[in-house]
Amino acid sequence: MKFTYLLVNLVSVAIPFGCSFENRLKFYKRWKALFPALIITAIFFLIWDNIFTTQGVWGFNEKYITGIKLFNLPLEEVLFFFCIPYCCVFTYEVLNHFVKKDVLGKYARYGATILAYVLVALAFKYNELAYTFWTSVFTFLFLLLHLVVLKKPYWSRLVFTFLVILIPFFIVNGILTGTGLEEPVVWYNNAENLGIRLLTIPIEDAIYGFLLIGFNISLYEFFKR
Repeated sequence: MKFTYLLVNLVSVAIPFGCSFENRLKFYKRWKALFPALIITAIFFLIWDNIFTTQGVWGFNEKYITGIKLFNLPLEEVLFFFCIPYCCVFTYEVLNHFVKKDVLGKYARYGATILAYVLVALAFKYNELAYTFWTSVFTFLFLLLHLVVLKKPYWSRLVFTFLVILIPFFIVNGILTGTGLEEPVVWYNNAENLGIRLLTIPIEDAIYGFLLIGFNISLYEFFKR
């Protein structure tokens, strides 16, 4: 039981890591751009994670973790911010390689604009809910950076990757929040979120996941160029 969270990380990253050496993609040749992106993003999210864990916004079930701590967080939680983003950036490159057509095109910007307005409304209305407020604020700033400042052509492909990743997202995050288990691996204080669940997953996790994936891909593209 204590290896549950660790196994979720390792099983998630196993296939993408193994396929990184596949001859057509040769993803391992892009590790020089990938690893700085993973590290910088992880630093930001781990600081955020540490603060919220300390404040009791969320926490970790001792039954499902090894007990090893890094930066006052479970080892498994630290690994999460490397294993899952690795999978996501790998998926981004796979889709770019095999799906030549820009599927979303300009619609990705329209959708992001609508989401930005929704996030502003959530931040104002639920400013007393820590998870809802800060996830909305950080994601809004990220969207603003892309829509107004960067305006990069890869934006639509970033959004497309996120939509594809929603399927494994529901599987992995579902397990971590208690789907199929007696208790959740990661618990959430409902006094700090909207209390709306997608099965066992807080709805804020979808926005948080978009920010995590988007942050990694954006930095990866920066270092790649």
